[in-house]
Amino acid sequence: MTGLPAFLLTPRHRSALILTTLVGLGLGGTAVWVHAANDTPADKAAAPKTKARPALTVTVTSLQAADWPLTISANGNLMAWQEAVIGAEAGGLRLLDVLVNVGDNVRRGQLLARLQSESVSADVAASRANLAEAQAVLTEARANADRARQLQPGGAMSAQQSQQAFTAEQTAAARLEALKARLSADELRLSQTRITALDDGVISARQASVGAVVQPGQELFRLIRQRRLEWRAEVPATELVRIQPGTKVSLTPAGGQPIQGKVRMVAPTVDPATRNGLVYVDLPANGSARAGMFAKGDFELGRAAAQTLPQSAVLLRDGFSYVFQVGGDSKVTQTKVVTGRRQGDRIEITAGLPSTAKVVASGGAFLGDGDGVRVVDSPATATTAQPAAAH
Repeated sequence: MTGLPAFLLTPRHRSALILTTLVGLGLGGTAVWVHAANDTPADKAAAPKTKARPALTVTVTSLQAADWPLTISANGNLMAWQEAVIGAEAGGLRLLDVLVNVGDNVRRGQLLARLQSESVSADVAASRANLAEAQAVLTEARANADRARQLQPGGAMSAQQSQQAFTAEQTAAARLEALKARLSADELRLSQTRITALDDGVISARQASVGAVVQPGQELFRLIRQRRLEWRAEVPATELVRIQPGTKVSLTPAGGQPIQGKVRMVAPTVDPATRNGLVYVDLPANGSARAGMFAKGDFELGRAAAQTLPQSAVLLRDGFSYVFQVGGDSKVTQTKVVTGRRQGDRIEITAGLPSTAKVVASGGAFLGDGDGVRVVDSPATATTAQPAAAH
Protein backbone atom coordinates (compact mmCIF):
# COMPACT_ATOMS: atom_id res chain seq x y z
CA MET A 1 0.00 0.00 0.00
CA THR A 2 2.80 2.39 0.78
CA GLY A 3 4.55 1.57 -2.44
CA LEU A 4 1.78 3.29 -4.47
CA PRO A 5 2.20 6.92 -5.58
CA ALA A 6 0.55 9.42 -3.20
CA PHE A 7 -1.99 10.57 -5.79
CA LEU A 8 -3.37 6.98 -6.08
CA LEU A 9 -3.97 6.61 -2.33
CA THR A 10 -7.48 6.97 -0.97
CA PRO A 11 -8.13 9.28 1.97
CA ARG A 12 -8.38 6.30 4.31
CA HIS A 13 -5.02 4.99 3.13
CA ARG A 14 -3.38 8.44 3.62
CA SER A 15 -4.59 8.63 7.23
CA ALA A 16 -3.14 5.23 8.03
CA LEU A 17 0.23 6.15 6.50
CA ILE A 18 0.51 9.37 8.56
CA LEU A 19 -0.38 7.52 11.77
CA THR A 20 2.29 4.88 11.10
CA THR A 21 4.96 7.56 10.53
CA LEU A 22 4.16 9.39 13.76
CA VAL A 23 4.37 6.19 15.79
CA GLY A 24 7.81 5.42 14.29
CA LEU A 25 9.16 8.83 15.15
CA GLY A 26 7.93 8.56 18.71
CA LEU A 27 9.62 5.20 19.21
CA GLY A 28 12.95 6.56 17.81
CA GLY A 29 12.90 9.57 20.11
CA THR A 30 12.16 7.31 23.07
CA ALA A 31 15.17 5.15 22.19
CA VAL A 32 17.46 8.17 22.01
CA TRP A 33 16.19 9.47 25.36
CA VAL A 34 16.64 6.06 26.99
CA HIS A 35 20.20 5.78 25.67
CA ALA A 36 21.12 9.26 27.00
CA ALA A 37 19.55 8.45 30.35
CA ASN A 38 21.58 5.25 30.61
CA ASP A 39 24.97 7.17 30.26
CA THR A 40 26.79 6.95 33.57
CA PRO A 41 29.31 9.45 35.07
CA ALA A 42 32.05 6.89 34.45
CA ASP A 43 31.23 6.96 30.75
CA LYS A 44 31.40 10.71 30.73
CA ALA A 45 34.81 10.66 32.50
CA ALA A 46 36.10 8.22 29.91
CA ALA A 47 35.33 10.71 27.09
CA PRO A 48 38.53 12.27 25.60
CA LYS A 49 39.53 15.72 26.86
CA THR A 50 40.66 18.64 24.59
CA LYS A 51 44.45 18.58 24.37
CA ALA A 52 46.16 21.58 26.06
CA ARG A 53 48.54 23.84 24.11
CA PRO A 54 52.11 22.55 24.48
CA ALA A 55 54.54 24.73 26.46
CA LEU A 56 58.19 25.67 25.75
CA THR A 57 61.04 24.87 28.06
CA VAL A 58 62.84 28.16 28.66
CA THR A 59 65.22 29.91 30.99
CA VAL A 60 64.58 33.38 32.34
CA THR A 61 66.80 36.38 32.87
CA SER A 62 66.42 39.88 34.26
CA LEU A 63 67.92 43.32 33.80
CA GLN A 64 71.57 43.63 34.79
CA ALA A 65 73.34 46.89 35.62
CA ALA A 66 76.45 47.79 33.61
CA ASP A 67 78.77 50.77 33.09
CA TRP A 68 78.86 51.44 29.36
CA PRO A 69 80.49 54.19 27.29
CA LEU A 70 78.37 56.98 25.85
CA THR A 71 78.92 57.10 22.11
CA ILE A 72 77.75 58.86 18.96
CA SER A 73 77.80 56.69 15.83
CA ALA A 74 78.62 58.14 12.42
CA ASN A 75 79.64 57.18 8.90
CA GLY A 76 82.20 58.77 6.64
CA ASN A 77 85.06 58.39 4.20
CA LEU A 78 88.78 58.04 4.77
CA MET A 79 90.72 60.77 2.98
CA ALA A 80 94.29 62.03 2.76
CA TRP A 81 95.15 64.57 5.45
CA GLN A 82 96.89 66.69 2.80
CA GLU A 83 97.61 65.70 -0.78
CA ALA A 84 100.47 67.54 -2.52
CA VAL A 85 100.48 67.97 -6.29
CA ILE A 86 103.94 67.65 -7.86
CA GLY A 87 104.16 69.12 -11.33
CA ALA A 88 106.58 70.45 -13.92
CA GLU A 89 107.86 74.01 -13.56
CA ALA A 90 109.95 74.05 -16.74
CA GLY A 91 108.11 73.76 -20.05
CA GLY A 92 108.92 72.35 -23.45
CA LEU A 93 111.26 69.66 -22.14
CA ARG A 94 111.02 65.92 -22.69
CA LEU A 95 110.56 63.54 -19.77
CA LEU A 96 113.57 61.19 -19.74
CA ASP A 97 113.13 59.06 -16.58
CA VAL A 98 110.31 58.28 -14.13
CA LEU A 99 111.83 56.76 -11.00
CA VAL A 100 108.77 56.09 -8.76
CA ASN A 101 105.33 54.55 -9.07
CA VAL A 102 102.04 54.63 -7.20
CA GLY A 103 102.40 53.28 -3.65
CA ASP A 104 106.12 54.07 -3.30
CA ASN A 105 107.23 55.72 -0.07
CA VAL A 106 109.45 58.73 -0.71
CA ARG A 107 111.50 61.16 1.35
CA ARG A 108 111.63 64.92 1.10
CA GLY A 109 113.94 65.96 -1.77
CA GLN A 110 114.05 62.47 -3.32
CA LEU A 111 114.37 62.44 -7.13
CA LEU A 112 111.10 61.31 -8.73
CA ALA A 113 111.66 62.09 -12.42
CA ARG A 114 114.19 63.76 -14.70
CA LEU A 115 113.67 66.04 -17.71
CA GLN A 116 115.98 66.52 -20.70
CA SER A 117 118.57 69.11 -19.60
CA GLU A 118 121.07 69.56 -22.48
CA SER A 119 119.54 72.77 -23.84
CA VAL A 120 119.20 74.27 -20.37
CA SER A 121 122.80 73.34 -19.53
CA ALA A 122 123.92 75.15 -22.70
CA ASP A 123 122.03 78.25 -21.60
CA VAL A 124 123.74 78.10 -18.22
CA ALA A 125 127.15 77.83 -19.86
CA ALA A 126 126.42 80.83 -22.12
CA SER A 127 125.22 82.88 -19.16
CA ARG A 128 128.39 82.10 -17.23
CA ALA A 129 130.55 83.19 -20.21
CA ASN A 130 128.63 86.43 -20.57
CA LEU A 131 129.01 87.02 -16.85
CA ALA A 132 132.79 86.58 -17.08
CA GLU A 133 132.92 89.03 -19.96
CA ALA A 134 130.82 91.56 -18.04
CA GLN A 135 133.13 91.15 -15.06
CA ALA A 136 136.13 92.05 -17.25
CA VAL A 137 134.34 95.07 -18.74
CA LEU A 138 133.43 96.26 -15.26
CA THR A 139 137.04 95.93 -14.12
CA GLU A 140 138.23 98.10 -17.01
CA ALA A 141 135.46 100.67 -16.52
CA ARG A 142 136.20 100.87 -12.81
CA ALA A 143 139.93 101.51 -13.53
CA ASN A 144 139.07 104.32 -15.96
CA ALA A 145 136.67 105.85 -13.45
CA ASP A 146 139.34 105.75 -10.72
CA ARG A 147 141.84 107.47 -13.01
CA ALA A 148 139.28 110.17 -13.85
CA ARG A 149 138.75 110.84 -10.16
CA GLN A 150 142.45 111.39 -9.72
CA LEU A 151 142.99 113.63 -12.78
CA GLN A 152 139.84 115.73 -12.69
CA PRO A 153 140.82 117.90 -9.71
CA GLY A 154 144.13 118.95 -11.45
CA GLY A 155 142.42 119.77 -14.75
CA ALA A 156 144.24 117.02 -16.67
CA MET A 157 140.87 115.58 -17.72
CA SER A 158 137.86 117.49 -18.76
CA ALA A 159 134.58 117.18 -16.94
CA GLN A 160 132.98 115.54 -19.98
CA GLN A 161 135.61 112.82 -20.16
CA SER A 162 135.33 112.22 -16.45
CA GLN A 163 131.55 111.90 -16.71
CA GLN A 164 131.91 109.40 -19.57
CA ALA A 165 134.24 107.27 -17.43
CA PHE A 166 131.86 107.35 -14.48
CA THR A 167 128.88 106.41 -16.72
CA ALA A 168 130.79 103.52 -18.28
CA GLU A 169 131.57 102.19 -14.82
CA GLN A 170 127.92 102.29 -13.75
CA THR A 171 126.78 100.71 -17.01
CA ALA A 172 129.28 97.86 -16.66
CA ALA A 173 128.19 97.27 -13.05
CA ALA A 174 124.51 97.16 -14.05
CA ARG A 175 125.23 94.76 -16.91
CA LEU A 176 127.12 92.52 -14.53
CA GLU A 177 124.16 92.38 -12.15
CA ALA A 178 121.78 91.62 -15.02
CA LEU A 179 123.95 88.74 -16.20
CA LYS A 180 124.15 87.42 -12.65
CA ALA A 181 120.36 87.36 -12.52
CA ARG A 182 120.24 85.67 -15.92
CA LEU A 183 122.68 83.02 -14.74
CA SER A 184 120.58 82.44 -11.60
CA ALA A 185 117.46 82.00 -13.72
CA ASP A 186 119.20 79.54 -16.01
CA GLU A 187 120.57 77.58 -13.06
CA LEU A 188 117.08 77.49 -11.50
CA ARG A 189 115.65 76.23 -14.77
CA LEU A 190 118.35 73.57 -14.84
CA SER A 191 117.42 72.47 -11.30
CA GLN A 192 113.79 72.23 -12.40
CA THR A 193 114.71 69.43 -14.76
CA ARG A 194 114.94 67.31 -11.61
CA ILE A 195 111.45 66.58 -10.21
CA THR A 196 111.77 65.95 -6.47
CA ALA A 197 109.42 65.16 -3.58
CA LEU A 198 108.10 68.13 -1.63
CA ASP A 199 107.70 66.17 1.62
CA ASP A 200 107.84 62.69 3.10
CA GLY A 201 104.90 60.58 2.06
CA VAL A 202 103.52 58.01 -0.36
CA ILE A 203 102.82 58.43 -4.07
CA SER A 204 99.04 58.25 -4.54
CA ALA A 205 98.80 59.07 -8.27
CA ARG A 206 101.09 59.27 -11.29
CA GLN A 207 100.49 60.95 -14.65
CA ALA A 208 104.15 61.12 -15.75
CA SER A 209 105.05 59.13 -18.88
CA VAL A 210 108.54 58.72 -20.28
CA GLY A 211 108.97 60.61 -23.56
CA ALA A 212 106.18 63.12 -22.99
CA VAL A 213 106.94 66.82 -23.46
CA VAL A 214 105.78 68.55 -20.31
CA GLN A 215 104.31 72.01 -19.95
CA PRO A 216 104.64 74.44 -17.03
CA GLY A 217 102.21 73.49 -14.25
CA GLN A 218 101.44 70.05 -15.66
CA GLU A 219 100.64 67.54 -12.87
CA LEU A 220 103.01 64.58 -12.77
CA PHE A 221 102.48 63.03 -9.30
CA ARG A 222 100.27 63.26 -6.23
CA LEU A 223 101.73 62.70 -2.78
CA ILE A 224 99.92 61.92 0.51
CA ARG A 225 101.97 64.00 2.90
CA GLN A 226 103.54 62.08 5.78
CA ARG A 227 101.24 59.13 4.96
CA ARG A 228 98.63 60.73 7.20
CA LEU A 229 94.96 59.91 6.71
CA GLU A 230 91.85 61.36 8.30
CA TRP A 231 88.28 60.20 8.75
CA ARG A 232 85.70 62.76 7.66
CA ALA A 233 82.66 61.69 9.64
CA GLU A 234 79.18 63.02 8.86
CA VAL A 235 77.47 63.86 12.15
CA PRO A 236 73.93 65.27 12.58
CA ALA A 237 73.90 68.95 13.49
CA THR A 238 72.12 68.18 16.78
CA GLU A 239 75.08 66.05 17.92
CA LEU A 240 77.94 68.32 16.79
CA VAL A 241 77.90 70.36 20.00
CA ARG A 242 78.74 67.22 22.01
CA ILE A 243 81.96 66.56 20.08
CA GLN A 244 85.09 68.50 20.97
CA PRO A 245 88.66 68.44 19.58
CA GLY A 246 90.60 65.65 21.28
CA THR A 247 87.60 63.30 21.58
CA LYS A 248 88.64 59.67 21.16
CA VAL A 249 87.18 57.78 18.23
CA SER A 250 87.02 54.09 17.36
CA LEU A 251 86.25 53.27 13.73
CA THR A 252 86.30 50.24 11.48
CA PRO A 253 86.90 50.55 7.73
CA ALA A 254 85.05 48.19 5.41
CA GLY A 255 86.84 44.85 5.62
CA GLY A 256 89.57 46.25 7.86
CA GLN A 257 90.70 46.19 11.48
CA PRO A 258 89.46 48.65 14.14
CA ILE A 259 91.45 51.90 14.27
CA GLN A 260 91.76 54.38 17.11
CA GLY A 261 91.78 58.07 16.25
CA LYS A 262 91.31 61.51 17.75
CA VAL A 263 89.16 64.46 16.68
CA ARG A 264 91.26 67.24 15.19
CA MET A 265 88.56 69.69 14.18
CA VAL A 266 84.80 70.09 13.91
CA ALA A 267 83.67 71.84 10.73
CA PRO A 268 82.29 75.36 11.29
CA THR A 269 79.46 74.83 8.80
CA VAL A 270 76.65 72.31 8.23
CA ASP A 271 75.44 71.01 4.88
CA PRO A 272 71.99 72.63 4.36
CA ALA A 273 70.83 69.65 2.26
CA THR A 274 71.65 66.85 4.72
CA ARG A 275 71.87 68.85 7.98
CA ASN A 276 75.11 67.00 8.71
CA GLY A 277 78.44 68.49 9.66
CA LEU A 278 81.92 67.08 9.06
CA VAL A 279 84.17 66.03 11.91
CA TYR A 280 87.85 65.56 11.00
CA VAL A 281 89.53 62.69 12.85
CA ASP A 282 93.30 62.15 12.73
CA LEU A 283 94.37 58.54 12.18
CA PRO A 284 97.74 56.82 12.74
CA ALA A 285 100.07 56.86 9.74
CA ASN A 286 100.85 53.14 9.73
CA GLY A 287 97.62 51.20 9.54
CA SER A 288 95.41 49.07 7.33
CA ALA A 289 93.25 52.01 6.24
CA ARG A 290 93.42 53.34 2.68
CA ALA A 291 92.26 56.67 1.30
CA GLY A 292 88.82 56.40 -0.25
CA MET A 293 87.53 53.68 2.10
CA PHE A 294 84.15 53.93 3.81
CA ALA A 295 84.16 53.54 7.59
CA LYS A 296 81.75 53.42 10.52
CA GLY A 297 82.85 54.72 13.88
CA ASP A 298 81.87 55.82 17.37
CA PHE A 299 82.82 58.99 19.24
CA GLU A 300 83.48 58.19 22.91
CA LEU A 301 81.88 60.90 25.06
CA GLY A 302 82.18 59.28 28.50
CA ARG A 303 80.49 56.51 30.46
CA ALA A 304 77.05 56.00 32.00
CA ALA A 305 75.08 53.28 33.79
CA ALA A 306 72.86 50.97 31.71
CA GLN A 307 70.23 48.28 32.36
CA THR A 308 70.93 45.45 29.92
CA LEU A 309 69.53 42.18 28.61
CA PRO A 310 70.99 39.55 26.28
CA GLN A 311 70.18 40.34 22.67
CA SER A 312 68.58 36.89 22.39
CA ALA A 313 65.90 38.03 24.86
CA VAL A 314 64.80 40.97 22.69
CA LEU A 315 62.57 40.23 19.71
CA LEU A 316 61.96 42.64 16.83
CA ARG A 317 58.40 42.58 15.50
CA ASP A 318 56.67 45.14 13.27
CA GLY A 319 59.52 47.57 13.75
CA PHE A 320 59.33 47.50 17.58
CA SER A 321 61.29 45.67 20.26
CA TYR A 322 59.55 43.19 22.55
CA VAL A 323 60.40 40.83 25.39
CA PHE A 324 58.31 38.01 26.87
CA GLN A 325 57.75 38.59 30.56
CA VAL A 326 57.08 35.45 32.59
CA GLY A 327 54.29 35.72 35.18
CA GLY A 328 53.61 33.72 38.32
CA ASP A 329 51.22 31.43 36.42
CA SER A 330 54.04 30.38 34.03
CA LYS A 331 52.42 32.26 31.20
CA VAL A 332 54.24 34.88 29.15
CA THR A 333 53.17 38.42 28.35
CA GLN A 334 54.57 40.18 25.31
CA THR A 335 55.95 43.50 26.54
CA LYS A 336 57.07 46.40 24.35
CA VAL A 337 60.43 47.92 25.37
CA VAL A 338 62.69 50.77 24.24
CA THR A 339 66.28 49.85 23.42
CA GLY A 340 69.45 51.94 23.50
CA ARG A 341 73.13 51.15 23.27
CA ARG A 342 74.54 47.80 22.20
CA GLN A 343 77.77 46.22 23.33
CA GLY A 344 78.84 42.69 22.47
CA ASP A 345 75.86 40.34 22.87
CA ARG A 346 73.94 42.65 25.22
CA ILE A 347 71.52 45.49 24.61
CA GLU A 348 70.42 48.38 26.80
CA ILE A 349 66.75 48.64 27.83
CA THR A 350 65.84 52.28 28.47
CA ALA A 351 62.08 51.97 29.11
CA GLY A 352 59.14 49.58 29.26
CA LEU A 353 60.40 46.89 31.66
CA PRO A 354 60.48 46.83 35.49
CA SER A 355 63.88 46.12 37.00
CA THR A 356 62.56 43.00 38.79
CA ALA A 357 60.83 41.49 35.77
CA LYS A 358 61.69 37.96 34.63
CA VAL A 359 61.88 37.58 30.87
CA VAL A 360 62.48 34.68 28.52
CA ALA A 361 66.21 34.53 27.78
CA SER A 362 65.90 33.01 24.30
CA GLY A 363 63.43 31.37 21.97
CA GLY A 364 60.93 34.21 21.95
CA ALA A 365 60.31 33.71 18.25
CA PHE A 366 58.42 30.51 19.10
CA LEU A 367 56.14 32.19 21.64
CA GLY A 368 52.91 34.13 21.51
CA ASP A 369 51.24 36.38 24.04
CA GLY A 370 49.64 34.23 26.76
CA ASP A 371 51.51 31.00 25.98
CA GLY A 372 52.45 28.72 28.84
CA VAL A 373 56.09 27.91 29.46
CA ARG A 374 58.12 25.60 31.65
CA VAL A 375 60.98 27.43 33.37
CA VAL A 376 64.22 25.55 33.99
CA ASP A 377 67.39 26.65 35.73
CA SER A 378 70.01 24.95 33.56
CA PRO A 379 71.50 27.30 30.94
CA ALA A 380 72.14 24.28 28.71
CA THR A 381 68.43 23.66 28.22
CA ALA A 382 67.88 27.29 27.32
CA THR A 383 70.35 27.28 24.46
CA THR A 384 67.51 26.49 22.07
CA ALA A 385 63.86 26.52 23.11
CA GLN A 386 62.27 23.11 22.48
CA PRO A 387 58.59 22.02 22.73
CA ALA A 388 57.74 20.02 25.88
CA ALA A 389 54.68 17.94 26.83
CA ALA A 390 51.91 19.73 28.69
CA HIS A 391 51.84 19.27 32.43
